[in-house]
Amino acid sequence: MSLQKPPLWQVIRPHLAVFDGALSLIIFLILCVGIVTLYSAGIGFPGRVEDQLRNILIAFIVMWIAANISPQTLLRLAVPLYALGVSLLIAVALFGLVKKGARRWINIGMVVQPSEMMKIAMPLMLAWYFQKCEGMLRWHVYVIALVLLAIPAALIIRQPDLGTALLVLAAGVYVIFLAGLSWKAIVAAVVAIGASLPVIWGFLHDYQRQRIMMLIDPTSDPLGKGFHIIQSTIAVGSGGVTGKGWLKGTQTHLEFIPERTTDFIFAVFSEEFGMIGNIVLMTLYLLLVIRGLMIAANAPTLFTRLLAGSITMIFFTYAFVNMGMVSGILPVVGVPLPFMSYGGTALVTLGLGAGILMSIQRHRKLVQT
Repeated sequence: MSLQKPPLWQVIRPHLAVFDGALSLIIFLILCVGIVTLYSAGIGFPGRVEDQLRNILIAFIVMWIAANISPQTLLRLAVPLYALGVSLLIAVALFGLVKKGARRWINIGMVVQPSEMMKIAMPLMLAWYFQKCEGMLRWHVYVIALVLLAIPAALIIRQPDLGTALLVLAAGVYVIFLAGLSWKAIVAAVVAIGASLPVIWGFLHDYQRQRIMMLIDPTSDPLGKGFHIIQSTIAVGSGGVTGKGWLKGTQTHLEFIPERTTDFIFAVFSEEFGMIGNIVLMTLYLLLVIRGLMIAANAPTLFTRLLAGSITMIFFTYAFVNMGMVSGILPVVGVPLPFMSYGGTALVTLGLGAGILMSIQRHRKLVQT
């Protein structure tokens, strides 16, 4: 008597059960919006859509792998990943590759950008640290956490890469805040940063100062440093309520929008889909953040709560900073729009973060059952 093979869906189902349904649907919808927008923005750049579909596939695989890794394993990997990331950042500072005036890459058999690793390694490390210090959180614990955060951030700023440094700093600050840092300390830190702005200004590179000055008055150099902000704000505003229609964006197809497939893809989307499209997109990002915070709130341990909360707020920071710089309310710092901008590295990093959220949610259910 031959054994009957189980139906294909029964074979596939356990492997797909690692995905959180609500989170997967939201990310899928944002990816769809991104591909539609990229198709329009990428006219004149053959192969961009095909490359992005390949990047999405790689990010999906990374997400699936991360969703299968237990939080206990992530806890054990936190310190080694942080140590590896800092070591590679030091190696970059010593003998990294220079491209476009920045030393951000290193060849270890393949060319990698270690600062991208720190976007996940940083919250992992700090969540591990606060888990170890649970029940004895004193002021010196937060000081040590700030030191752990400052080391990679300083190395990334030195490259220079202010955008990535801000994202790494934000990821670490979110963990420290969620760990219970008092409001008095937060207010004191804000006041101290405000008082030190003149000193910080002296350490900024010329191009970083120019970006800040262009935010204040982009018309002072409309054909130079202010061109990006001026053209992107024109595109955002010209979309009106309903937009000009898909493939009909004049600013886009007359090539006035710079970096329109990457950092400024939101300008393309705003021009073609207008305020209504922006409301829909922002709603999707809001749902993404809400779902992530729900996972964090229901996480069983301090480590998983801090990690899930930080990763969720990283998604928020990506979206807020990108939309802010494209709309002219924040300096241009080179932060992509999550799950929409063209590019593999950021997409894989975001996919890894989403996979970790799914792992935390999945293993909470396994513990409950």
